[in-house]
Amino acid sequence: MTIQEIRDYLGRFFDAVELVGSGDGPITGPAKIESAEKGEVSFISNEKYIRYLAQTKASLVIVNRSLAVEEFAGGTSFLKVRDPYTAFVFLLQKFAASRTVAKRGIAATAVIGEGVSIGEGVSIGDHVVIGDRCSIGRDVVIGPNAVLFHDVTIGDGSVLFPGVVCYDGTRVGKRAVLHSGCVLGADGFGFAPQADGSYVKIPQMGIVELGDDVEIGSNTTIDRATMGSTVIGNGVKIDNLVQIGHNCVIGDHTVIVSQVGISGSVKIGPKCMIGGQVGFVGHLELAEGIQVAARAGITKSFLQPGTVLRGYPAQPMKEQLKHEAMMRNVGSMKNRIDQLEAELAALKNHL
Repeated sequence: MTIQEIRDYLGRFFDAVELVGSGDGPITGPAKIESAEKGEVSFISNEKYIRYLAQTKASLVIVNRSLAVEEFAGGTSFLKVRDPYTAFVFLLQKFAASRTVAKRGIAATAVIGEGVSIGEGVSIGDHVVIGDRCSIGRDVVIGPNAVLFHDVTIGDGSVLFPGVVCYDGTRVGKRAVLHSGCVLGADGFGFAPQADGSYVKIPQMGIVELGDDVEIGSNTTIDRATMGSTVIGNGVKIDNLVQIGHNCVIGDHTVIVSQVGISGSVKIGPKCMIGGQVGFVGHLELAEGIQVAARAGITKSFLQPGTVLRGYPAQPMKEQLKHEAMMRNVGSMKNRIDQLEAELAALKNHL
């Protein structure tokens, strides 16, 4: 693409794209601002990277409208947009090569059960196992060694990478992306303690339901409900190595980062952001738009939309920062108390 073609392309998504410099040069691909070479495009959305503008060799840099770039416009052209980060994402989509997960059609080594419905344009890789009565939508791609138990539904345009496992009854919406090793619908962790210290397994009779445009990372597990459904809403993005327990409900467009552990029957509202290694106790609720900082421990419900949580146990950030500051001064406070007690004891002895 030429710089001018990139400008025209981004114009589909932004109401104003201003070009500073020449629009004639060819662009062969994207690169990081600190290592970009001639013929490559990069971007700046964080102020700490502005220092690279004076030394970058990139032919094109996408920047915010407010950034003055005229002094850097020697051999580099600039596109000024409202949101350079999102603009660069659209460019990455344009340049990204599609992955070949499985060839079009059904591999000879795939095992297909009885009563399976398969839509047009489907690709099913080697050694895939599909159980009875499954429904596979149009243009679905299922990579090698994936396993679908009985009665699984996969919506149109979804992609299952190699080694995905969907237990019986799992329902996956349209355009989902399931990365290698993720497991949907394994039994929830339910055991009834007995008087002798043993445990009796509680049958897990529900299912897992995923909405449209969901992406699930590698080795993430989402447990089936004891009864009813564990629900992952539309547009939810879940990172690698996340555990979601039985009967949880994750609201639309919520983002969950790696190594989060969510106990059973937790309800997380739409548009929440959950940082890495956050832990949830069971049977609580988060309201819409709540943000949780990494490694926080959620031990109670928070029902005020948009709250920012931090710490263990998690608290609203302003309160938690105050407590953290107090904890840093505990040592000096103890020394001061010891000193005052000594002075008080000396005064008593004198009296």
